[in-house]
Amino acid sequence: MKQASLIRSFRQSDFDAFAALSGDDNAIHTDPDFAARTRFGKTVAHGAMLCAVLRGLVDQLVPGGRQLRQSTMYPAPSPVDEVLRFQAEITAEDENRVVIDLLVQRVADGETTCTGQTEIARG
Repeated sequence: MKQASLIRSFRQSDFDAFAALSGDDNAIHTDPDFAARTRFGKTVAHGAMLCAVLRGLVDQLVPGGRQLRQSTMYPAPSPVDEVLRFQAEITAEDENRVVIDLLVQRVADGETTCTGQTEIARG
């Protein structure tokens, strides 16, 4: 089936900008000293930030589509400066809707950091 993907990483300044925009300034995303003392060892991406990147891929697959639903899980963290692979793949479609599987993986170890599915109404 058709898919879209990209590889990118986030700097601390990206996390800080997203926190300012979203209002989610949880220290696990914005305070490197605090995050260093957690089980993650460093700051990690907001889940909504990962979803925003995935939504861009979804729009490549279904331009102008309207999101009907989305479900995501975060089985592992997406740390600052880690190279990530984002992927969206159409798994079912008809004339009215498209189902797309979503995936984010760390490139270094292949660990899945976000998985999910979205349903899009065609424009």
